[in-house]
Amino acid sequence: MPCTMLSSLLLLGLAGIATALAPPLTVQYQFPTAISDDVKVPVVLGVMSRCPDAILCESVFDRVLQRVGNKVEISLSFIANPNASEPFYGVTCKHGQAECAGNVQELCAAKYHSTSEWWSFVQCQNFQGRDNIGTPETALNCANAAGINWEDGKAGRCAGSDGRGTEGIQLLQQSTRDSIAAGIQKSCTIIINGQQVCIRDGTWYDCEGGHSPADFIRQINAEYDRLNSVD
Repeated sequence: MPCTMLSSLLLLGLAGIATALAPPLTVQYQFPTAISDDVKVPVVLGVMSRCPDAILCESVFDRVLQRVGNKVEISLSFIANPNASEPFYGVTCKHGQAECAGNVQELCAAKYHSTSEWWSFVQCQNFQGRDNIGTPETALNCANAAGINWEDGKAGRCAGSDGRGTEGIQLLQQSTRDSIAAGIQKSCTIIINGQQVCIRDGTWYDCEGGHSPADFIRQINAEYDRLNSVD
């Protein structure tokens, strides 16, 4: 079932789980120690910040990164429709302008902070419940939790207090173009080293290598070994 057709029961269930699992707002994520002079495996998640499938996908990859975060370069590529008549963002986000704001906030955090910091920011936003993603209060609280200076730092200025910062909007428009160029249409689309390996859109499909954390860890390890093999 696609993101926009999820039942209200499922949405309530996700919100309840998010509330129950919400971590203290002082916890930051720690990835394995980086390996020097190696080639990282590029991992792209094609997402929409307020989409339940994206939130689920990112929770799966949270477990993946705890194991192989030192072997990857992970990024988010946002799905939206270019729309020159949209008054604020120049794109239409499927879950409304608040989702556009959430996209902007996450892109700005990713641009100006380390992976562990911006990923902590994203996970914190998700744990607050999808209806709170993109709000100024959630962004500020989650930035504080992730060790990001939102009020005076570059990421916060990029996003703007309301998620409509000029730089952040430009990042969102570029991310949207990148998603279109990469053929990313469904949230969540998982791309490992340039190859689409799985989609989560109501259900998991086109996942030849599996869709559990262990499956993605295995695929990343294989790509890492291949990229770093000595001929």
